[in-house]
Amino acid sequence: MTTNFALNAISRTLVDGVDRAAARAMLKAIGLTDDDLAKPLIAVANTWTEVGPCNFHLRRLSAKIKEGIKRAGGTPMEFNTVSISDGITMGTEGMKASLVSREVIADSIELVTRANYFDGVIAISSCDKTIPGTIMALIRLNIPSLMIYGGTIAPGNYLDKPLDIVSVFEAIGKYQKGEISYEELKAIEDHACPGAGACGGQYTANTMAMIAETMGISPMGMNDVPAMDSKKDDVSLQAGELIMRMIAQDIRPAHIITRKSLENAIASAAASGGSTNAVLHTLAFAREAGIPFTLDDIKAISDRTPLIADMRPTGQYVAEDLYKAGGVALFAKRLIEGGFLHGDVLTVTGQTLAEATANAQETPNQKVIYPLDNPIKATGGLVILKGNLAPRGAVVKLKGDETPYHRGPARIFNREEDAYHAVQQQQIKAGDVVVIRYEGPVGGPGMREMLQVTAALVGQGLGRDVMLITDGRFSGGTRGLMIGHIAPEAAVGGTIALLEEGDMIVVDTVKGTIDVELSEAQLAERRARWQPPQPHYTSGVMAKYAKLVAQADDGAVTNA
Repeated sequence: MTTNFALNAISRTLVDGVDRAAARAMLKAIGLTDDDLAKPLIAVANTWTEVGPCNFHLRRLSAKIKEGIKRAGGTPMEFNTVSISDGITMGTEGMKASLVSREVIADSIELVTRANYFDGVIAISSCDKTIPGTIMALIRLNIPSLMIYGGTIAPGNYLDKPLDIVSVFEAIGKYQKGEISYEELKAIEDHACPGAGACGGQYTANTMAMIAETMGISPMGMNDVPAMDSKKDDVSLQAGELIMRMIAQDIRPAHIITRKSLENAIASAAASGGSTNAVLHTLAFAREAGIPFTLDDIKAISDRTPLIADMRPTGQYVAEDLYKAGGVALFAKRLIEGGFLHGDVLTVTGQTLAEATANAQETPNQKVIYPLDNPIKATGGLVILKGNLAPRGAVVKLKGDETPYHRGPARIFNREEDAYHAVQQQQIKAGDVVVIRYEGPVGGPGMREMLQVTAALVGQGLGRDVMLITDGRFSGGTRGLMIGHIAPEAAVGGTIALLEEGDMIVVDTVKGTIDVELSEAQLAERRARWQPPQPHYTSGVMAKYAKLVAQADDGAVTNA
């Protein structure tokens, strides 16, 4: 067998030499030839699934990726891993599996790649946890690799109004309040998700896809092409060709995932009003890469970065609108010009970020990306709070028109279902502080994201008037304060576990504080009485995760 040690050095361990004849025989059983095995072996790590629209189309993209790999002289070998749909499992016990799946995705890609000595990896992701899960695996493996995102769903439409999945959750709240009929709710349900692709707003999937481009682990301009756009096939083909050049140039994740690129990740999330999950996942990237990075660093970056993208759920536009306006390339170019992104970081193309965005074109009269001299808000959308209720930190996302100060009585719920039932029964009133606890990394386990609760409050007209606090995660478009990622969480004895019905909670986002109006003596007395709850799971993957997982301020990683 001929070899090219510049490109296929890793895979030779698996397929070269007399003693590897049995391995070659098994690979020939799936149709590979001696010529195929002499080429670099490239893993195509797919997250395809029929469960939900986000990843439904990824087989189509993987076929194009494999075509590109073959064109460039490599041999692609595809395998699959898991994916959990947040939108489908939201509001059920199944949602606890979502964050757990991030670790399973990372572990499984790492395992298959290490076992089979691939020379490079292309990971295909789409739903919320598949993006960080694939990137975490690439960081661990540190061989030439890239991640490509399956793309955003097209917006739905009903009565000439754009829809997305949050529209359905909000419609549920309106129906429960009697503001719309069941027929209208059903019509919104039927029209909200018109085809394949990830949720359309700047929710977790699109936020993390943007982050992947600005960090450099995804090629600039590829992730933001919508899922069903014909150009998605073209960029998938190009990604397959690109991995071969990366191997030739020995471009690895360790060259790309640096302190500067992590700063770019948070700056892009802050400037786009992105999901607070960006904090959790960027901290996980830092832990995987061994780079010191903390909530205090994230606060400093968000404080100095303007909000310049008017994106749902806090704004008006969806990811497809951003793409049509000029895309992530225009957004990043603008931030580089203002000094808010590091333009000198390396990307998978071999270009710097500044070089990769230099030719970005702005669509005339676009309204999605604001100029730097007229931002939506002078500081970023991610705010870190600390105080006696969250000594190690909590996260809130702000657009700028929320009330920066809230003081109100705690309404205590020890699981999401109880809180949602109270909302359904219209037991939550203006001024209340809804506390949903024992939903953290350990307590859930898995930090459920509670869009159902927040959207129902919006549907009932309470979106501006109720504050929500959890050691899990919140999502949705309320204009009140939604505070999540409380660390330490209730299940490990954090202050949130000590709260009682009616305790006065005070949050000041200007000062960055979150406190309960209790003295240290009162807290100590309650802490002495507190007993940890029995775990929800005593065996299997959920129990294993609860035993291994770190707190939210450490990225909720199991690789610590």
